[in-house]
Amino acid sequence: MFAKGATALVTIKDISKACGVSPSTVSKVLNGYTDISRETVEHVFSTAEKMGYTPNAAARMLKTNRSLNLGVLFVDEMQSGLRHEYFSAMLNSLKDEAERHGYDINFISRNLNGHHMSYLDHCRYRKCDGVVIACVDFNDPEVTDLLRSEIPVVTVDYLFDQRGAVVSDNVRGMSELTDYIIKQGHRAIAYIHGEMTSVTRNRLVGFYRTCEAAGIRVPDEYVRAARFHDPDTSARVTHELLALEHPPTCIIYPDDICVLGGRSEMESQGLSIPEDISVAGYDGALLSEALRPPLTTVRQDTDTLGRRAAAILIEAIENKKTYLPQQELIPGQLIPGGTVKKLA
Repeated sequence: MFAKGATALVTIKDISKACGVSPSTVSKVLNGYTDISRETVEHVFSTAEKMGYTPNAAARMLKTNRSLNLGVLFVDEMQSGLRHEYFSAMLNSLKDEAERHGYDINFISRNLNGHHMSYLDHCRYRKCDGVVIACVDFNDPEVTDLLRSEIPVVTVDYLFDQRGAVVSDNVRGMSELTDYIIKQGHRAIAYIHGEMTSVTRNRLVGFYRTCEAAGIRVPDEYVRAARFHDPDTSARVTHELLALEHPPTCIIYPDDICVLGGRSEMESQGLSIPEDISVAGYDGALLSEALRPPLTTVRQDTDTLGRRAAAILIEAIENKKTYLPQQELIPGQLIPGGTVKKLA
């Protein structure tokens, strides 16, 4: 018997001989057939693991017409995505769920060995069974080509006609955050938002709706653009807000990282949080708990986002005749923290 990790190639015949069952029985067990006794299934899997058996990828692809490769299209212009907690946690959850179903992950780009290749051509080159698309410019024609192709696709935080999607419930999350701030007595609430993506548009809707329901008119100068995950631009916009004739009593930032830029600007002006001014973030990164006082924010459910993106995509791949595109809203959780002062 081969030891686990041995260099010799272990075959189905080797396993059948070690188990004392026919090669066809071993093949049925390894391919998930259900007409085999539980005892035999457990015995075959245990023996195969001990012998270090690895299915031949080429043979597996010929038999199933699937490569068991999932593409991930992830483009981050700020060059911080895979280091940013929200995206790294979501992608890690996606990877875990894919591997649980026997799939591998490949990152898709427009660069292959120094040569330009469209996203769609790269997916075809890698023989991806399906693709998860997250953090891209969805107005990019090459992204649209991939979305309209024959390859199963699931998007993250973006809805595209007839494609599966998992979306963090940004309308609800921002509504709950804004409502909490209002209930703390604040009426002069500013919102620094990120780039004008679907995420930003949904959060703006949640912000404006909640303020309107509370009878609060938001001055146009209180809503300003910055960039996600960029403390420098959030610091600059914070300076502009504080210079207004009637500055806000609370500022909401596009994410927890951007709060750092605002905090730095406030400290440079001798302001203390939350005694002199209140702040809130979004994402619920570990950073929010490390700050003193802990940051008021909305924690996004990255584990569920990644897991459901993989699960929906695999269903689209494996059940093509019965699959209907699913678009799931994933709620977040308000974290009160301690950076929003209760006003009299």
